[in-house]
Amino acid sequence: MLYALLGAVAIGLTLGLLGSGGSILTVPVLVYLAGQPDKVAIAESLAIVGAIALVGAGSYARQGLVDWRAVLGFGVPGIAGTYLGAVAASFVPGAVQLALFGVVMLAAAGAMLRSRPDTAGGAPRSVALVAALGVGVGLMTGLVGVGGGFLIVPALVLLVGLDMRIAIGTSLSIIVLNSATGFAKYLDVLSQAGTAIDWRLVGTFAAIGIAGSIAGSRLGRYVPQEALRRGFAVFLVAMGLFILYRESPEALGLREAPAVAAASASVPTRPG
Repeated sequence: MLYALLGAVAIGLTLGLLGSGGSILTVPVLVYLAGQPDKVAIAESLAIVGAIALVGAGSYARQGLVDWRAVLGFGVPGIAGTYLGAVAASFVPGAVQLALFGVVMLAAAGAMLRSRPDTAGGAPRSVALVAALGVGVGLMTGLVGVGGGFLIVPALVLLVGLDMRIAIGTSLSIIVLNSATGFAKYLDVLSQAGTAIDWRLVGTFAAIGIAGSIAGSRLGRYVPQEALRRGFAVFLVAMGLFILYRESPEALGLREAPAVAAASASVPTRPG
């Protein structure tokens, strides 16, 4: 459990240091360090990420650094996408979700290795394009349990034309909406599967993550951001490849799920 708690610290620190990316650690930490079942871990991740983002969004909102029109234009379609992603999760095996999560980690690493968007923002683009991207990010949130800040922030800067600081505050607000929607639907998914949330674990991770995020935001003033982003991207590549190595055989049907394999082994064979 100690390693899992250290993972929660890493989640918060990364969010505070980089403004995004920390939530992508939550599912692997819950699955591989805290021993949570895959679908339960995704649901718990949405609750944890949403709680950390809520605290951050509140801080940015008090400073007037949230563009509420962008929250509506990007976030409302994202809510629809998140709900659809969570519905789809009912029909997708957990191993497939984790394998997709590995792919998302590799995509996040690629986004972080690219040059950071100009902090001055770009020219506003098509409302339909922004809404479509909101749906896409929402689908990813609902299906694999990541906040998507590594995609939302660049999109708000380049497509909506927001300043970087306003984009981060707006992104956190959108993540709160998407996470809450996905989590609400996952409660139904888990209920149908006969599993439940470990609320104590969620509360512990959220509290540690919030504290780590506050500490990370202060440490960020003294740490070279570009070097930090590149180092974290390399870590995401390694972690994404590890998850694909672990989960792809089961996702592709080349290996039975542990529960299925155990059930098969327990069935007595008929005497010859």
